[in-house]
Amino acid sequence: MTGSAVRRTPGDRLPDFPWDSLTEYRVRAEAHPDGLVDLSVGTPVDPVPPRIQQALTSVADQGGYPTTHGTAALREAVVGGLARRHDVTGLDPQDVLPVIGSKELVAWLPTLLGLGAGDVVAIPELSYPTYEVGARLAGAEVVRLRDGEEPPPGTALVWLNSPSNPTGRVLDVPALRASVAAARAVGAVIASDECYLALGWEAEPRSVLHREVGADHTDVLAVHSLSKSANLAGYRAGFVTGDSALVRRLLATRKHAGMIMPRPVQAAVAAAMAEDDHVVEQRRRYAARRELLVPALRDAGFTIEHSEAGLYLWATRHEDVWRSVSWFAQRGVLVAPGSFYGPSGGAHVRVALTGTDERIASAVDRLRVA
Repeated sequence: MTGSAVRRTPGDRLPDFPWDSLTEYRVRAEAHPDGLVDLSVGTPVDPVPPRIQQALTSVADQGGYPTTHGTAALREAVVGGLARRHDVTGLDPQDVLPVIGSKELVAWLPTLLGLGAGDVVAIPELSYPTYEVGARLAGAEVVRLRDGEEPPPGTALVWLNSPSNPTGRVLDVPALRASVAAARAVGAVIASDECYLALGWEAEPRSVLHREVGADHTDVLAVHSLSKSANLAGYRAGFVTGDSALVRRLLATRKHAGMIMPRPVQAAVAAAMAEDDHVVEQRRRYAARRELLVPALRDAGFTIEHSEAGLYLWATRHEDVWRSVSWFAQRGVLVAPGSFYGPSGGAHVRVALTGTDERIASAVDRLRVA
């Protein structure tokens, strides 16, 4: 072919988008007389707190380019919020970098770190699919690590996720310490996805930056999202912090690439991290929904594993996952198949707590019908 030939792009390395395979089950669930209850995607359904909405609009008249590093107010609010909410202390506001939603950073972090062919990205055995997507975009190899398994030689990036998506499993302080030490032993960067850190139910999650895990943050990054704690999924609001040198490297590249959080969203993030009432209120909502769904699932014959924290219930009836997905769909409830998160999830479903109170109550009623 000539110069007009279609060239391969990084996207050609990616699998089919998994959520497309749920289409027929969504159609079936939507046919329920009382409508669909969508518990498949962890999409917040509750309103954005008024104070954050006001902050978003407060700078709507400022049309100039914002800074990639974010405002001083944003970075200082993040440092204060992490200290109050998660007892993470000693951070320098200079080491906070806003990102356009945590998924964007997850997808591009291997590329931003310079990884490529011959490098290995280690991810949990069951994990958020975008960890693998990011590795593939960079042309790196992916390995899935079982609990406690050490990364192999050649690993350049290790993803941690506590509380876990999808399982809700929490890594305690000794497990976090061991994971960091194992990653450092092979010369890897440690990236800890802490999007669900505020949602501990039966365990208290710790940040990888907590002093009990280690005072040395060399080669360690913590990734945070405001989608869950402040209902800001539509705002695309997250941040990364940790190792000063790594943050500076990320900032330098992102400046050139124009990876800039919009100024109104920066103002919203500063407001969201400056006070905690909305976090407490949202946690209360999810706790109440969890208290309804847990017994309903158990009464329907499902075993709930892990799920001691986070936004999901990891449930199984020890049958093929698509049989379980179909069972829910017949009752008008859409859930996520565990196989989306790794081959070992083929007998589990992930049930999100992100329905409205009315939809959660409706789902509970349907699960009780034989």
